[in-house]
Amino acid sequence: MAYTLNTEEENKEIAKRYKDLLKGAYQTFTENDKKEIRKAFDIALEAHKTQRRRTGEPYIFHPIAVAKIVAYEIGLDTTSIVAALLHDVVEDTDYTVEDIERLFGENVARIVNGLTKISHLNKEQDASIQAENFRKMLLTLHDDVRVILIKIADRLHNMQTMSAMPQDKQIKISSETLYIYAPLAHRLGLYNIKTELENLGLKYTEPAVYYNILDKISQSKEEQRIYIENFSNIIKESLDAENFKYLIKGRRKSIYSIRKKMLSQGVTYDEIYDKFAIRIIYDSTLKEEKFDAWKIYSIVTDHFRPNPSRLRDWISQPKSTGYESLHITVMGPQGKWVEVQIRSSRMDEIAEKGYAAHYKYKNKEEAESGLDDWLNKIKESLENSDSNAIDFVEDFKLNLYSKEIFVFTPNGDLKALPKNATALDFAFSIHTQVGMNCRGAKVNGKLKPISHELKSGDQVQIITAKNQKPNVGWLEFVVTARARTRIKNALKEDQKKIAEEGKEILIRKLKHLKITLSEKVVNELVVFFKLKTSLDLFYRMGIGSIDNNQLKEFSSQRNNSFVSFFKNRIKRTTKNAPLIDKDEVTENYDSLVFGKEEERLDYKISQCCNPIPGDKVFGFITINDGIKVHKKDCPNAISLQANYAYRILKAKWIDSTKQEFKAIIKIQGEDHVGMVNEITGIISKNMSVNIHGLNISSNDGVFEGKITVSVKNKSQLEKLSDSIKKIKGVNNVERIYKH
Repeated sequence: MAYTLNTEEENKEIAKRYKDLLKGAYQTFTENDKKEIRKAFDIALEAHKTQRRRTGEPYIFHPIAVAKIVAYEIGLDTTSIVAALLHDVVEDTDYTVEDIERLFGENVARIVNGLTKISHLNKEQDASIQAENFRKMLLTLHDDVRVILIKIADRLHNMQTMSAMPQDKQIKISSETLYIYAPLAHRLGLYNIKTELENLGLKYTEPAVYYNILDKISQSKEEQRIYIENFSNIIKESLDAENFKYLIKGRRKSIYSIRKKMLSQGVTYDEIYDKFAIRIIYDSTLKEEKFDAWKIYSIVTDHFRPNPSRLRDWISQPKSTGYESLHITVMGPQGKWVEVQIRSSRMDEIAEKGYAAHYKYKNKEEAESGLDDWLNKIKESLENSDSNAIDFVEDFKLNLYSKEIFVFTPNGDLKALPKNATALDFAFSIHTQVGMNCRGAKVNGKLKPISHELKSGDQVQIITAKNQKPNVGWLEFVVTARARTRIKNALKEDQKKIAEEGKEILIRKLKHLKITLSEKVVNELVVFFKLKTSLDLFYRMGIGSIDNNQLKEFSSQRNNSFVSFFKNRIKRTTKNAPLIDKDEVTENYDSLVFGKEEERLDYKISQCCNPIPGDKVFGFITINDGIKVHKKDCPNAISLQANYAYRILKAKWIDSTKQEFKAIIKIQGEDHVGMVNEITGIISKNMSVNIHGLNISSNDGVFEGKITVSVKNKSQLEKLSDSIKKIKGVNNVERIYKH
């Protein structure tokens, strides 16, 4: 609906809204309170006078509405109402935090500073402003938890007035509300706000679903009214006989809750039986209210049969959020199960509006100390021990979907990833090339390896390098299908390139042995080396794992008495023999490695499950028989792991040609400018060899260095050493075994 008020009508509306704000708060304001609130209102009115909301309304409508939610719905104090009125002043106008402190004192200034959306924590240009907002919001917990409460009120009003926003903004803001603000409101016991945030979130993320359920609820209103009337008529006489002052009303399940239940249970709207509950709210004194609750319970269960497994007593033991109520499920009229909630007027108000509603039942001094107690309780339950980490899931119990985490992109958007996802998964989720060249990541401003496991709320910036490319080790820690597929494809391409080089090397080496490479010879070599494809053969030649001696052995066997044996073998395998350039890559499990260091140790295959290469396995250290290897799903696995966990050894099958080993090379020689660049350049160009450590020192023209590298085999290491020896000035290159 278009905004049509003229200036005079607008001023009247502003005055009316301001009066409503003062009227509806929980506490009675002193003259001084009223003065502070008036002063804040006047400053906000002046500061925002030229601003309009997207709806066309004057901007001041927003701070008044937020202050009203803070006062009515949450029941906070004067300091909070003042801060709510001023919450956008520092961000949107010329006022500074210092101005606010001078005018309203340190507490209000601290809260307003916490609420100011522009973060001053991270000066980097590409830092996520949104991520820093949350960081700022959570860091202020150390100062004042009211920041979060006002932030929730701010979000609620933005959600209530979001119809004028463009659709993409509506979806983004609503998704964030469902992921972060609604669960946070629930955690703080603000149930009414939580419900409204969830419903509004659904309205903008899934409008068709929202309006469909809303329509069905509207249609069944009359039916529910009649049902509640029938229920009430049955128990009225008994309640009246006990002189109770009470109210019986229906409480409908929220649209969001109905949708959630439809999804989780895979049912339609009509199949949900508990779409509403009956609430009995009675007047009582603090001393008698618990006794009265059980008295009403007794009356209800005299008339209706209870389901004993559905009794929930939160009166004897209130929830940590302050929620008190007695819930029973009974077989009501028309043979339908119905939930009945029994609670006093005081309990009902706390349940609806949150723990701060206690003020209404206390004098001014008690109310203030009650507020402090409540704020401290929230602070204790939410406080994050590591102020640099934004971990919404673990420390704030905010993860709605345990299998997903939500992290911030460098542009400030929330991105969903599976639980246990790493920085590398995140890199591939942004773009394939970012993943391919991923060298490391800055997580919450700290440098982390690509294998670093991310947590919800992390702010992640990927660091790339042009010469970085995937290696087989990456598959060990990525969890997303996208990353795994891209890495495997890249390795396959890499393997093909190396295989092409390997094929040329093989042609040259076989020429020396007077053998011409042909499909028949390739098949013979594949069989001789116990491989599966021609690609495997050429790849092994390329990385140097097949040496000259092995080729000579092949040549001599080919020419001696074993020729006929090979001919027979070839005949038998011809049907399935791969073509020379066949593009298939099959895992060739030929070796078992143990422990974190992936060492090769002696072992025996256990007879109870007989694992074969490729099975998921573990090692078990026996007393007399060394290491026995069992399948992970072996019938004895649970017993062994439960009773002898300290004797379990991590184990896995690998393709030894793809495994990388760390080796240390010691280099000595005469120093000259650019020496280090030449050495590292040779290594990085040398067949996917990775540098893990580099320590070079120079003294009076002589240098000595130790370099730790990853290689696939000894032959590759020897090739690398030969290349380094060719550098001008290098006198000695040798392999050493200790740093």
